[in-house]
This record gives sequence, C-alpha cells and structure tokens, in this order.
Amino acid sequence: ARGAPPPPPGRAAGRPRANAKAARPVRKSVATAALSEAPLGMPGVDPSVFTETELTAAQMQDLASQRPVANFQSRFGDDEPRKGADILVEALEREGVDCVFAYPGGASMEIHQSLTKSKTGVRNVLCRHEQGEVFAAEGYAKCTGRVGVCVATSGPGATNLVTGLADALLDSVPMVAITGQVPRRMIGTDAFQETPTVEITRQITKHNYLVMNVEDIPRVVREAFFLASSGRPGPVLIDIPKDVQQQMSVPYWGPKVSLNGYLSRLPSPPTTPQMQQVLDMLKSAKKPVVYAGGGCLDAAPELKEFIERTGIPVTNTLMGLGCFPASDDLSLDMLGMHGAVYANYAIDSADLLLAFGVRFDDRVTGKLEAFASRASIVHIDIDPAEIGKNKHAHAAIFSNIKPALRTLNGLIRADGAAFDFSDWVADINKQREKFPFTFTETSDYIVPQYAVELLCEMTQGKAVVSTGVGQHQMWAAQHYKFDEPRNWLTSGGLGSMGFGLPAAIGACAARPDATVIDIDGDGSFVMNIQELATLHAENLPVKMFILNNQHLGMVVQWEDRFYGANRGHTYLGSPDVEYHETKDEADIFPDFVKICEGFRVPAERVVRKEDLKPAIQRMLDHDGPYLLDVMFPHQEHVLPMVPGGGTFKDTITTGDGRTPELKDMKTL
Repeated sequence: ARGAPPPPPGRAAGRPRANAKAARPVRKSVATAALSEAPLGMPGVDPSVFTETELTAAQMQDLASQRPVANFQSRFGDDEPRKGADILVEALEREGVDCVFAYPGGASMEIHQSLTKSKTGVRNVLCRHEQGEVFAAEGYAKCTGRVGVCVATSGPGATNLVTGLADALLDSVPMVAITGQVPRRMIGTDAFQETPTVEITRQITKHNYLVMNVEDIPRVVREAFFLASSGRPGPVLIDIPKDVQQQMSVPYWGPKVSLNGYLSRLPSPPTTPQMQQVLDMLKSAKKPVVYAGGGCLDAAPELKEFIERTGIPVTNTLMGLGCFPASDDLSLDMLGMHGAVYANYAIDSADLLLAFGVRFDDRVTGKLEAFASRASIVHIDIDPAEIGKNKHAHAAIFSNIKPALRTLNGLIRADGAAFDFSDWVADINKQREKFPFTFTETSDYIVPQYAVELLCEMTQGKAVVSTGVGQHQMWAAQHYKFDEPRNWLTSGGLGSMGFGLPAAIGACAARPDATVIDIDGDGSFVMNIQELATLHAENLPVKMFILNNQHLGMVVQWEDRFYGANRGHTYLGSPDVEYHETKDEADIFPDFVKICEGFRVPAERVVRKEDLKPAIQRMLDHDGPYLLDVMFPHQEHVLPMVPGGGTFKDTITTGDGRTPELKDMKTL
C-alpha cells in the first residue's frame, strides 16, 4: 500500500516488497466452505473475494495461488521440456488472457514465436508503437475490469512503456507489462538495447520482477496477475532476459504465491459498528452529498441502491463517470475544476460529504482548506494511504466500496430509517437551473459542446468513449451522459495526450460488439496517429471524432485567461497561414482526411453545423474504422472553470478567447 514504512535501500519508496513478512499473520474468522482449501484443479476466485470475505492467511494464499482457468490442457506433454517463452505464454493462457498488445524486438521475439503457437489462440493486436500498445492495454482493462497485457522488447521498447505504466498507476488500472531483457550474462554491460527496466519502472508500478530463473515463471505470472487485479489495482511489470526465454524446462504449475505481506495488508470487510457510525451521521445530516470516484466502478449496483434508499444527490469525479446513471435526477454530473456549478455548490454547502473511492485530487478540491469546509467527511477507500492524505476524514474506513455499501444498505434496511432531503435537492436544482452546462447557439459554425451532445443523442449515450487530454476531454465529460460504468475511458491522473486512439483500440478488441468512439483533439490525436495503421490491419471499427481547432486548446484557454492571450507555442497549424483567418479548407494543417487515405481509413471533414448530423450518421453507419474531422473556433473555452488552487467562489462562468479581458471573466 502507498504510504508504507520506508523501504530498505534499493527498494522503491512506497512500494513494499510483495513477499515481505506479514504484518498480521491471520485474518479474523474463516470463510465459507466453498472458499476453503480449493484444490489445484479448481478455477481461481475473483480478487474482490479477498476484500469481501473473512479469510485466514492460509486460505488467502491458497486462493491467490489458483489460476482462473481450471484443468488446462497444454499443447505439451506433462514431462515434456519447453522453452521459457512457451511457459510464459501458457501461463498467460492459464490466466484466461484472450488478447495481448505486443510489438516484437530482438529480446522479445521468442515470446512472439510462442504466441503464434498459442493453444487457446491468444490474439495479438500489433500496435505500431509501444506507447500505443500500453495505452491499448489500459483501454482493454478500463472497459472490462480485467487485466490488460502488453509485451515489449528491451531498451527503447521497454522505455516506451513508461508513460503508460505511470498512467495506469495513477488511474488504478490492472495491467501486466512483459518486457524482454538482454541475456543474464550481459546485464550491466551496457549491451545493445539494454536498459535497467526494473529500476526505471520501480516508482511507477505496483510491483515488478526480474526473472532470473525459468522455473520461477509460473509463480511470477500468477503473482503478477493477482497483484495487478487485487486491492487497489495497478500495473505490474515482468522483465525476462532472452536466455531465460530460451531455457528449456518442465514447468510446475502448482507453486504457492509468495505474497504473505501483501495479503495481510488487504482490507477486511468493514465491521457493522463502522458502518453504523456512518448511518448515525447520515441521520443527523441535513445536506449530505455523495462524492463518488473510480473506486465505485465495480460497486454501481450497491451505490444505486444506497441512493434510492436515501435520496442523496451524487456527484462523480472524472474517473467515476458512469458509476451512477447521469440520467438520474439525483445525478449532479462531474465536480471539480471543470465540473458543474451545481455539483461544486453542493460540495461547498454540504454538512456531510460521503467520499466513496476517491483521493481528493487537486483538480477536484482546488484550495483544500476551502473544499467541503462545512461538512463532516466520511472517507471509504481500498487504499489506506489515501485516507487522510489530503483531507481529514471524520469517519475513515479502510475497505473496498462494494462490501462497505452492501453492509450500509443492509443496516438501512434493518433500521427502517426514512430520509427526506427534498429541500436540499431543490436548493441544488436552483443552481442547476441558473448554471447549467451551456454553450453558444449558432446557425453556421460548429461549437464543440453541441457536437458532443449531438453525438451522445445519436448513440443514445451507449457508446464506449475514449478521449485524449485537453478541452475535448472536458467537453466529452460534461456533455456525453454515461448511465453505465466502464464506458468512459480517459487519462485522469497523468493526463496523457495521445491516450484516446490506442485506448479505443483496446476497447474495440475487448468488446467487439460495442460502438467505440475516440473523441479526440487535433493535438492529442497526432501523438499516436500511427495507430491508424493498426485500425486497418486489425480491422477494428473504431470511430474517431476529432474536435479540431488547430491549437493546443486547453493551454490556449489558460493563455487567454491568465497570460493576456499571449501565444506560447500553442498554435498547431501551418506556420504560414491560419485556417481560422482564411476560412479556406485548403489551409487546414495537418490534413487528417489525406493522412487517413494513406492508412486506408475512410474519413471526411465537416465545417458547417448543418452538415454535422448527416456526417455523424455516415460515421456510425460505416462498417469499419472511420474518422470525422470536426472544425471549430479556437476561441471556445471550457466553462465553468475553477482556477487552480481556487475555491467555489472563484468559479469563472463567462467569457472566451474572443473577449479575454478580465471584466468578461465573471466569477460567482
């Protein structure tokens, strides 16, 4: 867990050894008979069981050692030696992996050779850059909740994964990254394409391994998948030297995981007295609000039941969109820097803040001292390091959200308590009517907020949506309404431009029957534009909805607001002519339609509002990948906006790049 005691020399701060001595040797009580002492041939259990059920230390180790696929039939005989790479691929098969995102190289080609012989037909989606593959693995994981897998070679292949690993750590995404490494005898000699991958990634992974013995591969892979998916999810890296991949061995598939210290730190289910305290605080509250984040994505039914029983309004973080239906009258949409005024008003006025699966991020809180300053705070989180890290909690509960809400809902049912917060909800709705998400109505040119709303309407809000990072990301979060979890894929904590297209590729591979749309900006899209090749080669019907203003839009907005509109290298168009001045489509740069032609991906551009709806329909109707380049003025701003480090009263609700004077930047 983050915030653990200082590690011994050479270990990553905040990343305790996975096999450290147990802090508490036995957990209270025993589990049900169905969970105890599962035999080797039995399939593994969902990692959530470890935080929802009371288990002894022995039970936890036994269950954690079970692979998801039971009675696996290998393509090798029981006593037949095979390469380490074959053992690795079979270990992936036994984990139930159906798809990987892998780019070959000298130190990983043994793995690719073994993938071509996969017994279960593990699919490799060949992205055209390692950053593309790691973001695709994230997209796969975010839209399914399962572990995403990517594979890269040593040296530059491994270092190209770094941004994606950091992104997955900050957004709590379950992922296993496998990297090739130079042969063991060459480690530390500055060999060709050698980098110290474990050292480089130690601070941006939940755990990592350097496999020096082929016999360790079955155990290491099982541990990696369990670590990635249990507790607070995150990325785990496995670095395997090429000679270990080539070494012959007969694998033993029944080793116990060596994770006693980690297992002992997983949270137990919350106690009834803990949740009774929450219920008592709820009974005395007049203005409660739920602040729900990414930790609620797998607890959507429990959260919905809690809201239905209490009538408490809900606001979501960027990562939590979809965990509560946006169409519900009690949904306050997103809070924070570019969140709804009415959501931020509710937080500012609340007397009880129920923080479920959140980390009080600076983009949500602004000035910490002023955030929810009138409220008692209940903070429930699976990571104890997050509780009290940024904001003091009056009731701090170290727990997975699902069992916590399940217990709380049970107490409410048993208590028979009746709640009436209608006056409070009516008060918030006055702010909703006064300050809705709004935009300029036009008759000719397109505004991006309208474009996103129209896309939402035409897809009935049911598409899987990925984004890059910037203005388009915020407009998508504001104006595309999600009623279900895991349909919203974005880079939240790290804010990685270039995330949108690869994440959509991962989602499309994972959920082929879903409509997958990358709502992207022209700046973000260019950062991984090479993945257009992946769309064609893999026949992935990703739709790309590019909001194109020829600028680095979010930075331009800050320039307009705080730097006197002075441009500091934020114009992305051609240096000799600007489309927004000439209105000549020939001056648009780069020309995404022509670029797509080279990648054999159909594309079109739309510049007039009247042409947008039929263009979207053509995009949605096309059987395959399709890009729609939507032009809009760079003067459009994302509103509302709470300046960094500001408070609710500093919220900016008016003005844009056309009128950047301070007098037009009205605050509440």
